[in-house]
Amino acid sequence: MDASRKILLALVDEAFDHKSWHGTTLFGSLRGIKASQAAKRPGRGRHNIWELVVHAAYWKYAVRRALTGERRGAFLYKGSNWFERPGSTPGREKAFAADVRLLAEEHRRLRETIARMPAQKLSRPLPGKRYSARFVIRGIAAHDFYHAGQIQLLKKLTE
Repeated sequence: MDASRKILLALVDEAFDHKSWHGTTLFGSLRGIKASQAAKRPGRGRHNIWELVVHAAYWKYAVRRALTGERRGAFLYKGSNWFERPGSTPGREKAFAADVRLLAEEHRRLRETIARMPAQKLSRPLPGKRYSARFVIRGIAAHDFYHAGQIQLLKKLTE
C-alpha cells in the first residue's frame, strides 16, 4: 500500500476509533452512553447525541458513495444529513445500539473503500466535483473529530 493511502487510513482511523494523542475519538465518545442520554436535546431545535451518531454514519456512507461513483439511495434511513431519532419509546436501547453499530459498519465500509482505491485516483477530482478523493477523505476525518468534540460537550450538558 502506498504511503499516501496509509496516511489517509491512519487519519480516518485516529478520528474514529484508534489510539490518538488528541483525546476521545468519535466512537470513543459514545462509550457508556445510554439511549436516554443520547436522546436528550440540549435545547429546543438542537440535535442530540443520537442524531449525531446517525448523521456521522450518513456522511461516511455519502463519502464512500462519492469515492466509488455509486448512486445514492441505499442508506438505512430515508432522507439525508439529519435524521430525527426516537425519544422515550420502548426498545430504544436496542435501537440506539443498532444505530451505533450502523456508524461502525459505515466506517468499516468506507475504510475498505479507501484501502482499495488506486493511488492515482486519490488525487483526481471526483466525478462532477472540483475536489479530489484525498480532500474528501481528509474532510470525513475532520467531520469525525468535530462531532466527537460535540458529543463530549453534549454528554456534560445531559448528565
